Amino acid sequence: MTTANTAAPTTYFNLHTQGIGYLNRVREVPVRRGQPFLACDIAALHGASDDVEYTRFDCKVAGGEAERLIREHLEDVRAERKVLIAFRIGDLWVDAFTYEKGERKGQPGASLKGRLIFIEWIKVNGQLTYKAPARQDASSPDQPSEAAGEDAPDSSRSALYKAIRKIEKAKAQVRAKVEHPFRVIKHQFGYEKVRFRGLVKNTV
Repeated sequence: MTTANTAAPTTYFNLHTQGIGYLNRVREVPVRRGQPFLACDIAALHGASDDVEYTRFDCKVAGGEAERLIREHLEDVRAERKVLIAFRIGDLWVDAFTYEKGERKGQPGASLKGRLIFIEWIKVNGQLTYKAPARQDASSPDQPSEAAGEDAPDSSRSALYKAIRKIEKAKAQVRAKVEHPFRVIKHQFGYEKVRFRGLVKNTV
């Protein structure tokens, strides 16, 4: 008598970030053991339309269609034309690092990384050059569905907020490591309770 073991199907939960942003730094990334891959930066727009803020995403281009579209607009990026795309990014994560040169050398930093998996439309200098076929189960990033509220767990605003929180947490972890040594040094040199300029007033 034999018993057949039937494995239950695996369920996956997707976390996607969508929005619009400017395409920058399209490049081929070499890999020591493997095929090089296409990568790009996206300066995503958020905030009020009259006071726009930008959040940078460092993306690996995933999928044949997304890669084809990025390559088609490579010359526009190199010519410094304004290439605006409506994007969807998956597998968002935070990469913490330390600046090795420049004015911020030695300071902690962090970048948002993910996979560029879908492009809704592309505009070059304000002219529409590509628009994906309409789908019933997806809405354009710049025209969100009314059924998706601001507190929806898969909303782009929620994912971006969590990513920014991760960046601030990474900065705080690095800052906490240096605050204690600085306190010890300040205590040794009499600067533990510095309120005024000059040692005379500090000892009062």
